[in-house]
Amino acid sequence: MTTVSMNVIEASGLGKRYGSTWALRDCSLAIPAGCVAALVGPNGAGKSTLLNLAVGLAAASAGAVTVLGGLAAGSPAALDGIAFVAQDTPLYKNLSAADMLHLTRNLTRGFDQGYAETRLGELSIPLKRKAGKLSGGQQAQLALTVALARRPRLLVLDEPVAMLDPIARHDFMATVLASAAADGVSVVLSSHVLADLERVADYLILLSRGRVQLAGKVEDLLASHRVAAGHAAGAGNPVGLEELALAYLREVTQ
Repeated sequence: MTTVSMNVIEASGLGKRYGSTWALRDCSLAIPAGCVAALVGPNGAGKSTLLNLAVGLAAASAGAVTVLGGLAAGSPAALDGIAFVAQDTPLYKNLSAADMLHLTRNLTRGFDQGYAETRLGELSIPLKRKAGKLSGGQQAQLALTVALARRPRLLVLDEPVAMLDPIARHDFMATVLASAAADGVSVVLSSHVLADLERVADYLILLSRGRVQLAGKVEDLLASHRVAAGHAAGAGNPVGLEELALAYLREVTQ
């Protein structure tokens, strides 16, 4: 169970440069434990770059990032506590679901084989079927099952539902929420599908042009936005996460 007072990702002046181009610059944020944090922004905003830095898949060009209460990103201690599902739910397409579990179990300490097999059974995903022969939704669920069976403290998801149909997206997000609630897993996920994030996220980070434009608890951000919108328009019409994010994106891109 995570400690509520710690930060699962903390960045200070974090930047990543590819040649002369900054993909992420002067990024400072603190994502508290125990939340489902949505990372949103347009293409090229730096979302994947930030997540790759946090999980240790890339080295920072400037600043620093720590995870799970101060552990260096990419360190053995950090990697033990993080599960990461990258874009396009990467799997070995020629391996069966059972082989994927076997491979991950051999590479991971504390892998919960029983949990993984039970969950795949509940989802009617055949253990003997090759990953490449599964539907898009089943592949996403297999990748998520492998990640959750590592019993992480932090689950990082980079555009996990971009290629899925609405039903598969709903089922995937429901699993993420259930795991966060039942096991105390902190979640950070990026997505272009703002409507899906609306019902799951309680923390929001908005990136644009490689910089953090907005970060905070969704409840607090919505309350502030309602007040500002009410003053500007003379009415306090209800707003949601999607409207909030789009409103700020319009402001920073004008």
